[in-house]
Amino acid sequence: MTATLFIAGAALLAAAVLLAARRYLWAGAARTVTLGLPLWLLYVAGLSKSGVIADASQRPPGALFVILPVFLFIGLFAVRSASGSKVAASLPIGLLIGAQAFRVPVELGLHRLWSIGLVPQLMTYEGGNVDILVGLSAPLVAWLAMRSEAGRRLAIGWNVVGLLSLANIVVRSALTAPGPLNLIHAELPNLAIGTFPYTLLAGFFAPLAVLLHVLSLRALSSSVGSPIERWSANER
Repeated sequence: MTATLFIAGAALLAAAVLLAARRYLWAGAARTVTLGLPLWLLYVAGLSKSGVIADASQRPPGALFVILPVFLFIGLFAVRSASGSKVAASLPIGLLIGAQAFRVPVELGLHRLWSIGLVPQLMTYEGGNVDILVGLSAPLVAWLAMRSEAGRRLAIGWNVVGLLSLANIVVRSALTAPGPLNLIHAELPNLAIGTFPYTLLAGFFAPLAVLLHVLSLRALSSSVGSPIERWSANER
């Protein structure tokens, strides 16, 4: 039942990403997302089902085959490229920020995985993972960012905090997973990272959250200091 709900949630979120791409991005970018996202999800699922990620003896760790492409994509596209800047300007800032609310059900799912013995407590909100607060605050921050200069400045700080929160959980996930990086010996190892479909936590949910933060920061950085009336008009 947990796996079924997890797959359904991932499918709904992926569908939402595809719809947003078709609604707000230019034709070439929308086609890239429409083709690229399903292929990436199939790649992550295939690695997970094959047992490559779960194999603690794998050198380098199998999780790198998921994490490294994600870092390269975000670094080269979202952070540095002109296309990333164009995407950030094309998507409404309210959507970029408000969409982070998806982290609330993800955190509830992590808590469920702890209860069935697939992740340690320290990866949940009961163990110091504050990511659920980022998700809960996302709609309010999105609303404030659309209303005033002060709201946009607040949103920049909120995005930075959100990235730090993600870094916290990613480090905890890596250091509690079986294998050479297992430096935190919690009451349970992080077995979810190598278990289908929960590999999508590292292969889809976390990268999407990082991407939204980076695109938000690029959009907000270019808008701070501009008249709110002109910026709001562009959003419409």
